[in-house]
Amino acid sequence: MTAPLFKGVITALITPLRDGKVDEAAFDRLLERQIAAGVEGVVAMGTTGESASLTTAERLAVIERCVSVAAGRVRVLAGAGAAATDKVIDLVRHAKTVGADGALIVTPYYNRPSQAGLQAHFEAVAEAVQLPIVLYNVPGRTGCDLSNETTAALAAHPNIVGIKDATADMARVSWMHANIPGAADGRFALISGDDSSFLGYVAHGGVGVISVTSNVAPEAMVALQKALTAGDLASARSWQDRLISLHKALFLDNSPSPAKYALAKLGLCTEEIRLPLVVTRDEVKPILDAAMVAAGAH
Repeated sequence: MTAPLFKGVITALITPLRDGKVDEAAFDRLLERQIAAGVEGVVAMGTTGESASLTTAERLAVIERCVSVAAGRVRVLAGAGAAATDKVIDLVRHAKTVGADGALIVTPYYNRPSQAGLQAHFEAVAEAVQLPIVLYNVPGRTGCDLSNETTAALAAHPNIVGIKDATADMARVSWMHANIPGAADGRFALISGDDSSFLGYVAHGGVGVISVTSNVAPEAMVALQKALTAGDLASARSWQDRLISLHKALFLDNSPSPAKYALAKLGLCTEEIRLPLVVTRDEVKPILDAAMVAAGAH
C-alpha cells in the first residue's frame, strides 16, 4: 500500500484581515498554531480562505507566505480554483514555483460545464503543470457536480492524486473506494470536505478531511483522526460527540464568518471579512460560544 500524499487533518485556513488588508502577523500565528496541534497539512486560499473575494495578487502572496512559514513542516495545498482553465493553469504554475506540495482545484463555477468539459479541464491543468492535484467537488457552491465516473477517469492521470469530496454522500465514497484504481491502496486519496460526516467518510474508505473546524479546534480534530486511524471507534465517537455542535455552528452563517468570530474570541485575529460576506450575526454567536466550550476550544 502507498501512503497518500495528502491525508489526515488538513486545515482549510481562514485568511485573517485587518483594516482591509491581509493580516500577515495573524496569519503566521494561525499557521503556527495548526502546526503545533499536529495537523498534517493546510490549504491556503481555498473557499474558507476567501479566495473568491481576494485579489489575485493577495491570493498569490498568501500562498507564498504559507509555504515560507510552513517550511516543510506540514504539506501545503494551494487553492487554485477559477472558472477559466487558463487562469487555473497560471495559479497552479505559481503554486509550483513557490514550492507548494500540491494544488486544490474546485470544479469551475458558474459556467456549469458538462462532464466531458470537466474532464478536459482537469486533464488540461494536469498536463500543463507537473504538480500533484487534488480535485474539489462541492456542487452546492459551484452549480456542477463531478460525477463518480468522471472522477474515476481523472484518477488515472498520474498528476491527479485525490479528491476533496464535500457532498457528504457516504454511498459515493464507498463507490469510489471500490471502483477507482488507487483509492484502496492509497495512490488516490479520498478526502472528506464535510466535517460533520468525517467519521463516516473514513469508515467508508476516506483517508482524511479538509477541515473548517480545525481552524478553531485543531487538537480535537487531530485526536479524532488519530482514533480513527487506530481503529478505536469508541474514542472516535467520543471526540465526534464533543465536536458535532461546533461542526454545525460553523455553518450557521456564511462560512468563514463563524470561524472568524470564533478565532477572534480566542484572540487570534479580527472578525473582519471581505464583502460580499459580512460578520456573523449576533444571534449565532451564543450558539458558537457554547459549541466552542463543548469542543474544548475556549
